[in-house]
Amino acid sequence: MKRKGIKNLIIDFGGVLIDLDRQRCLENFRKLGLPDVEVMLDLCHQQDFFQKYEKGLITSAEFREVIRGKIGKPVTDTRIDDAWNSFLVGIPTFKLDLLLELRKKYVVYLLSNTNEIHWQWSCLHAFRYKAFCAEDFFEHIYLSYEMKMAKPDADIFRKVLDETGILPNETLFIDDSEANCRTAEALGISTYTPKAHEDWRHAVVL
Repeated sequence: MKRKGIKNLIIDFGGVLIDLDRQRCLENFRKLGLPDVEVMLDLCHQQDFFQKYEKGLITSAEFREVIRGKIGKPVTDTRIDDAWNSFLVGIPTFKLDLLLELRKKYVVYLLSNTNEIHWQWSCLHAFRYKAFCAEDFFEHIYLSYEMKMAKPDADIFRKVLDETGILPNETLFIDDSEANCRTAEALGISTYTPKAHEDWRHAVVL
């Protein structure tokens, strides 16, 4: 797909780079005794404390305490983290190779709604490839929990644009959420919305 004038890529993490397994995560939380887990982890209507965690408004320790309170019995940090991280599967190696190739022709940024526990796991497991680590794949990494804001709020896009100095009309945003893409488009950023597990290489010029 030919995209004239595009110099910068802003790429989402979950569902675009890393594959997700919601059902596995739900099942592992059920095993811990978490009630109404489907409602609590609904991808479209996350409960307030999950949103607060992704925005970095509560700490990982506070997040775990909320989970323990809902379970109603002692559960170790490790067991909670393992259940939570079972949402994450991994990044296909062809996408890691693609990121390295894209960096030769574009300025590539990551912009993700994520949380500390998921990101730490991803740095240790998902981005460890050959001699590379997460920072090697991007010019800069923007994470919601560090920025204290999240997509689809326009402010998070404005902050990325302001800090990087990139121009919206020279930027392509790749995200699996239509709501996130609509916000980006309203700011003049081109977008592409891949489907789950899609090989979206055709959306960029190589």
